[in-house]
Amino acid sequence: MAEQLSQKEARKLVLVCQGLHKTNPFGTGENGILRSLQQLSYIQIDTISVVERAHHHSLWNRVNNYSADKLAKLIEDKQVFEYWSHAAAYLPMCDYRYSLQRKHAIAGGETHWHSKDKKLTQQILQRIRTEGPLQAKDFEREGGAKAAGWWDWKPAKKALEQLFMEGELMAVKRQGFQKVYDLTERVLPVGIDTSVPTDDEFYRYLITRCLQANGLATGSEMAYLRKGIKRQVETQCVQMLENGELQVLECQGQRYYALPQAQESLKKSLKRSHVKILSPFDNLLIQRKRMQQLFDFDYQIECYVPEPKRQYGYFSLPLLWGNGFAGRMDAKIERKTGLLLIQHLHIETAKIEAFIQDFLPALREFLLFNQGTKIEVKRLSAKYDLSEQNIRAYRQTIENICI
Repeated sequence: MAEQLSQKEARKLVLVCQGLHKTNPFGTGENGILRSLQQLSYIQIDTISVVERAHHHSLWNRVNNYSADKLAKLIEDKQVFEYWSHAAAYLPMCDYRYSLQRKHAIAGGETHWHSKDKKLTQQILQRIRTEGPLQAKDFEREGGAKAAGWWDWKPAKKALEQLFMEGELMAVKRQGFQKVYDLTERVLPVGIDTSVPTDDEFYRYLITRCLQANGLATGSEMAYLRKGIKRQVETQCVQMLENGELQVLECQGQRYYALPQAQESLKKSLKRSHVKILSPFDNLLIQRKRMQQLFDFDYQIECYVPEPKRQYGYFSLPLLWGNGFAGRMDAKIERKTGLLLIQHLHIETAKIEAFIQDFLPALREFLLFNQGTKIEVKRLSAKYDLSEQNIRAYRQTIENICI
């Protein structure tokens, strides 16, 4: 029989496993970053940079005194590598072998984005073998024409990405957010396990990593954005359940799988007054339906929505307060002036005064993280009644934060 969890307990379990239950759950510096990645299994990379990029933002929320150069050092030291999870991501090198199934499938003809130009890929491999690490810009477009955008990548860029997805190349670093590619054999650390996992090993990896990072999950959530494996993952879950390697928890009528030690996480404390300003691509938020079920938080990133149809703003950042969401903030850093422009702060809790008091120190830290010096609030709204007088007062309180 499934053990019953209240929604409050389920949320706590998720937040503890995500490392969002307190200020500094994984330690500081490079060790803290690596421990965070090993716990979460990946951190998503995204190109949008209206505030600090998603991978830095997500790690900053879990590691005190986080800095981008520390992540770069871990990549340089071959403890972290870049590949594909459900999207582009940084992953701990200890999980390298579990990237091989996808790589071998793409090398065998499965399409990722582009079809393979065999002649060009061989030429590119030879250049990198001879010259060392190279970027896409090191390969001139035929005739000197410029690409119209990411959808019109020059042939060399497509070939480099194809080789990257096949596992022939790895990214040794990024310069100006562009990958620098080298031969995989020169990037991998000595002694790394390069054996391809069996299907059962791979499914067990997905299951245990998902539950380690998320506390509880359904089979569908474990197979998220991975084509054609939901049934196999469910079958593996049943087998692990029979072997005592998993347990079933139930919350609000939904059955979830969890690791046997899940109850231990519920004994940890959750800082109720703590506000976390999250990236839209934070690991906690990736599966929107799950957020709605467990946290009653209906979230959509609106940068892909036509401007007239946006409700909260281009890049609204979810505001986690204790064990629930208290609002969202559409923000943009103007790097030349140091201005953090809050284009829309929308508060979704009735406890507005208490939330603002807890939000202010978090916002100050976010300003520092984005190397800003001052704040301007263009719009402030609330789900519950808020007078114009209070709106003006809260805006002024927030804008008084400065570095």
